[in-house]
Amino acid sequence: MQIGILGVGNVGATLAQRLTAAGHEVKVANSRGPETIPAEVTASGGRAVRAHDAVSDVEALIVSIPLIRIPDIRPLVDQLPAGAVLLDTSNYYPFREGRIPALDEGQVESVWVGEQLGRPVVKAWNAILSGSFATKHTAAGTPGRIAIPVAADAEADRALGMALVEDTGFDGFDAGSLADSWRQQPGAPAYCTDLTRDELSAALAAAAPGRAPKRRDLAITVISELIADDPTGRGNDFLLSVARLIYP
Repeated sequence: MQIGILGVGNVGATLAQRLTAAGHEVKVANSRGPETIPAEVTASGGRAVRAHDAVSDVEALIVSIPLIRIPDIRPLVDQLPAGAVLLDTSNYYPFREGRIPALDEGQVESVWVGEQLGRPVVKAWNAILSGSFATKHTAAGTPGRIAIPVAADAEADRALGMALVEDTGFDGFDAGSLADSWRQQPGAPAYCTDLTRDELSAALAAAAPGRAPKRRDLAITVISELIADDPTGRGNDFLLSVARLIYP
């Protein structure tokens, strides 16, 4: 499959490496130009290109950039082939993004993203820590395999997102429509807690409207204070422990 990726942060870089290894033809781009993309991102065969090339002649485009920058890429997304599927990995963190009134008032994040980009999106790879995503991939059928929720309005788009999640080494879980994707947003029980398929199903069902933003902000406060007190040893396992303690 021909896949473009915008953004080569921790998640975008892992996506490029994993999807290339799975046999897809992957093009990656950032806002600064292909010469600034680290060699390890394309070491497995992906191509570093300019942003306008990443959206050309692709069947799917994965957007893995900070949510606040989503509106800036609308001109690029407008160049996508009509049938290309658009996938979104972003999350809203007000301390990082600044306040977005529509999201503070309860609009579902990926619905907002779709409005900014002028076409519906598939919400995927947002609900896993970048460290877990980079290191905890396993073969299909492995006991305890981590599942990642995938939400989209079109069944075919959701199926594609789930298949690509499988290609990155995790169980793709059907999380329903974009209207329901608040259940996988920051602070929800399914968010960044490394759950199996059965556990994820229960966590999505347990999400309560309006609760996640409060727990998201509480987790940020706790993490910030603990890191300030002791910056050593605050890696992926620490973040996972905080998420499992606060979000359920």
